[in-house]
Amino acid sequence: MAKLPFDIDIVLDRAREAVETLPKAAMFELYEAGYTSLFEQLISCLISVRTYDEVSLPVSRRLFERARTPNQIAQLTPEEIETLIRECTYPEQKARQIHAIANQIVNDYAGELPADLEVLLSFKGIGVKCAHLALGIACKQPYISVDTHVHRITNRWGYVEAKTPEKTTIALSAKLPQRYWIEINQVLVPFGKHICTGKRPHCSQCPVLDWCEQRID
Repeated sequence: MAKLPFDIDIVLDRAREAVETLPKAAMFELYEAGYTSLFEQLISCLISVRTYDEVSLPVSRRLFERARTPNQIAQLTPEEIETLIRECTYPEQKARQIHAIANQIVNDYAGELPADLEVLLSFKGIGVKCAHLALGIACKQPYISVDTHVHRITNRWGYVEAKTPEKTTIALSAKLPQRYWIEINQVLVPFGKHICTGKRPHCSQCPVLDWCEQRID
């Protein structure tokens, strides 16, 4: 069946509608729950690395119930942090990184994390994806955060052609209207978890099938 000409406005509108009743991506869920600071968003993203949202969300909540600011977390020991985040992947490593980030913010920035990409990327354990997502959600700075879902889906649609998430980030930055840069992660994470899944996407249930090139690896 011939596909309709791809229209990102229509496609994202349909995808947005499809995920309205689905669980939100962890960082957006935390933001809506009041964890809105750049520091909280950055730390929750670090916790979520290679960890399912169903695990990272309650883990982040538990940590923030104990300590939410750089000053508060710096007063904990790495061992105390590890106990609080024990269910996530690599808890010992992440606990050390969280402790180091909090102390660096306290010592270098008087406890106030600057909304600056280069500063965020200077922290051990923080890559482009987390830095972009934290700045986008907490500060509304226009950055694209490409995780496995955004990478897979935008390439499957045929909207971009890129072999890696890093190259997809570059391709989307050149093509995707800036008004969607933050939202694309918010929409495509649940869309990718529940509809446009990895190996066996639910194409028969997909609201954007008429526009999708169905490029499945």
